[in-house]
Amino acid sequence: MGSATSITRELRIADGPLVVTETDELVVARGVRYGRAERFRPAVAVEPWTEPVDTTRPGPSCPQVPNLLEHMMGVVLAGLDTSEDCLVLSVHAPREAAGLPVMVYLHGGAYVTGSGESSRYQPVRLAAEGDVVAVTVSYRVGIFGYLTPTREGEETNLGLRDQLLALQWVARNIASFGGDPDDVTLFGQSAGGDSVVSLLLSEPARGLFRRVVLQSAPLGMRRGRAALHRAVRDAADEALRDRPADLSADELLEIQERAASVGRKFGWTGGMPLGFHYGEFPLPAEDEEAAVVARRAPEVELLLLHTHDDALPFVQIDPVYGRLRRLGPLGRLILTGVSKIATARLFDRPARRMAKGWRAAGGTAGHYRLDWRPGHTEFGSPHCIELPFLFGEDADWADAPMLGEYAGHLDERLPIGRELRAAWARFAHDGTMPAATSYLHRMS
Repeated sequence: MGSATSITRELRIADGPLVVTETDELVVARGVRYGRAERFRPAVAVEPWTEPVDTTRPGPSCPQVPNLLEHMMGVVLAGLDTSEDCLVLSVHAPREAAGLPVMVYLHGGAYVTGSGESSRYQPVRLAAEGDVVAVTVSYRVGIFGYLTPTREGEETNLGLRDQLLALQWVARNIASFGGDPDDVTLFGQSAGGDSVVSLLLSEPARGLFRRVVLQSAPLGMRRGRAALHRAVRDAADEALRDRPADLSADELLEIQERAASVGRKFGWTGGMPLGFHYGEFPLPAEDEEAAVVARRAPEVELLLLHTHDDALPFVQIDPVYGRLRRLGPLGRLILTGVSKIATARLFDRPARRMAKGWRAAGGTAGHYRLDWRPGHTEFGSPHCIELPFLFGEDADWADAPMLGEYAGHLDERLPIGRELRAAWARFAHDGTMPAATSYLHRMS
């Protein structure tokens, strides 16, 4: 979809003036700062400003470890600078927007990788085709957002608190882009979807959104994480012993990797060793979750999605199961079986339970499975397969092996992207659940 022409102009929002890009279809602001934070400290909102701020280029990503799914997705963060000063968001709004629904997206990455500034996550087509104002949020990941060493204080959930701050920015500023701050759909994929659940449970986020979409949220990993978190933090503390206070970002990432390695002792849950902490601001205690759901379900409409082979790429990169590939057809058969069990345990069954519990508490919920897969790849219908249909443009995903022969040509060859974007936008407009199709199956 590229537009033939673009100009820059000034746009005044509640916080101050921006220099934005205007194309034939959209008004775009990239790298808009929504908060500031010192290392290992909660972020604070930006102070209002008076001089125009340039938002014509993407902002930086948080320092991070390599993406474990790069072999399947391609390079997600190509072209981005890196900085701990990374609390930025991007906005895509139709040119004549006025009172439109708002869709706020939280990227995935197991709480250790990713950025909402990636060209692959820009909602160019979603905003233009769906007549929505779309926002992508970047937040602190890894040790900077989800693993505060003991010597640095007791503040936790820093990345989650960044996300809350971004939602508050949307409430304050999105009307200037033509969005309705009272009609926000919050959606996220993988750890981003898991973060959406945490924000659903957070009292300070109440009233900041009215609909949510969870895409491949690893709901089967949410419970019973306290011992894992203690072990990871203890390992980080041990690795930091006798180290200076002013470590570089790269040195902290080394500490993170050493600490995260203890997750191997915790089975599948340890596959995501960093993450949110129950009982720490803004989350309730774990045993209070059911009561919070009972209050929130009537207020928020819920759409859940997982893919047919959600767990397969994680099984494929596990050293133990990876050795099975050497066994030929028998090894592949075992890998497929393990993947099915893991997908059911971590994604499918927990999503069914959440949808059922949401409806039982008086809410509206729909649960779907995406089954599309290209031919001639080993990935099936894996984790992240829906992202190229929703975000970026086809050229942004041209190096993604999971797309097989369709890489770089999705919209050209298939109607699925246009249909999926339309379904997500309809849900954001009025809560209409997607219609079942040959590739999108209603599960509950």
